[in-house]
Amino acid sequence: MKTKLNCLIIDDDQEVSNYVADFVRETSFLELISVHSNPVETIDLIGKLGIDLIILDINLPGIDGMSFAKSLYDQYGRDMPRIIFISGSGDYASEGYKVDAIDYLLKPFTYEDFFKAAFKAKNHSSAIAQKQDTEEFVFLKVEHELIRVPFSEILYGESQKDYIKVYTKEGKMITALSTMKTMESLLPASRFMRIHRSFIVALDKIDAIQNYTVKIGKAVIPVSSQYRPQFRSHFKSWL
Repeated sequence: MKTKLNCLIIDDDQEVSNYVADFVRETSFLELISVHSNPVETIDLIGKLGIDLIILDINLPGIDGMSFAKSLYDQYGRDMPRIIFISGSGDYASEGYKVDAIDYLLKPFTYEDFFKAAFKAKNHSSAIAQKQDTEEFVFLKVEHELIRVPFSEILYGESQKDYIKVYTKEGKMITALSTMKTMESLLPASRFMRIHRSFIVALDKIDAIQNYTVKIGKAVIPVSSQYRPQFRSHFKSWL
């Protein structure tokens, strides 16, 4: 289970961004990844860096925060990063429920207010992880049906744009309609690890590790630099 939530701040007011960043750094279960003034520049980062929480101002130039959150909801559904909205007005509070926002903070807010909202995000992530740990299978969307695949059968998954190729012990390859972000959220972190932008592997199916590559059967999969710290931490007794 992840010990920290990867967090982005999006606010065009530098002063607000600075004090929110200080709040994030004070919160032991949050990891500040970056701060932005324009939501558009974060679109690629969200999928690549595994963002769990976005602290998002509603009143932004160009695309406003609510519209941006709705676009994430359209793309990721309920697997989107959790959102804490911040605003100088309460006019949009009811809109936040449409995108499963964790909370809505009115400026100026205290650290206590912020911590309560962040803790809700933490509890939400913990509940998902606990649910995953009690299940032994995943349903994959293949064409017009959902295919039940036991976790124990999965060797690794490979991202292909809007699809994931899931390779199984029986030598089958299942092409499922899913993003890597969604697949990562569906598989238990205790049993699977993302080691590359395009690959997630079953930890108990790794046959060999050499020079930051893993071998699973005949497949040789690189561990990219972005995911090496987590990989080293897991295998530190052997590396």
